[in-house]
Amino acid sequence: MTQHSTGTREEWQAARDELAKLEAEHAELTREVTEKRRQLPWVRVEKEYEFDTEDGKKTLAELFEGRSQLLAYNIMYGPDYEAGACPGCTSLGDELDAPRIHLGHQDVTLIGFSRAPIDRLAAYKERMGWKFPYVSTYGSDFPFDFGLALTPEQAKGMPPLQEMIENPPPFLKEWSKQVGAKLEDGLREAPSWIAFARENGTVYHTYTVTAPDPFVAPYHSFLLRRTPKAPPDDPQIQRKDEYPAAAR
Repeated sequence: MTQHSTGTREEWQAARDELAKLEAEHAELTREVTEKRRQLPWVRVEKEYEFDTEDGKKTLAELFEGRSQLLAYNIMYGPDYEAGACPGCTSLGDELDAPRIHLGHQDVTLIGFSRAPIDRLAAYKERMGWKFPYVSTYGSDFPFDFGLALTPEQAKGMPPLQEMIENPPPFLKEWSKQVGAKLEDGLREAPSWIAFARENGTVYHTYTVTAPDPFVAPYHSFLLRRTPKAPPDDPQIQRKDEYPAAAR
C-alpha cells in the first residue's frame, strides 16, 4: 500500500502554499533554460541529405514544408528491429499528432525520423494510427552525423553501453524481445529531439537532446507528475494495441 500522510484542509493549504513557491522557482528556471536553448549558435548544414518519405525522396529543406522551423523526434526503430519500434518511443509517437496543427500555425513543422526502411515505417504508422510525416533515414549518413544513431564501431567505444549489452537488466532483456533485435543492434538507436531552422534558403542545425532527458519521454509522463500516486520505477511500457483489453 502507498504510504502517504493525511491532514486537515488547513494543513493541506499550508503545504500547498510552500509547494507553490517551489513551482514558481521551477517555472522561472524553465524560462531561463528555454532562453539559453534559443541562444545556442546555429550551425549551417553543409552536407546534402536525402530522405525516403511516403511521397518519395525529399531533401532536408523540403521536410520543412515551407515553414522556417523543423522539429523532429527520432523514434528508435532501426533496420534490425523485426517486431516494431521501441514501445517507449511509440508511446511518445502516439501523442505527436494533436499538437501539429498548433505548431504549424507557429511556423513549426513536426515530423518523426527512424532508420528502418520507409515501407516498414509506413506499415507501423498505419498500425499505430499516426498521421504525422514519418521519414526514413535508412542508408543515409544523417543519423550518424547528428548523433541520432551509433555505428557499430562507435558503440564498441562506449564502455557504459557495452556494459548494458553484456549485463542487461531484466527490463532491457524484455525490451529486446519487444523490438525483435539484439541489444548490440537495438541500443545503437538514440531517442532524440532535433531542431533545424531555415533562413534565406540555408538550413541550420539548432538543437538536439537525447534520452534520458525528461523531454524525451511520452507527454503523458508529465501528467503523471500531477497524480497522487507515483508510477512504478520501472514500468513495462506496452504499445497501445498490446495492453490488455480492459486497460485500453
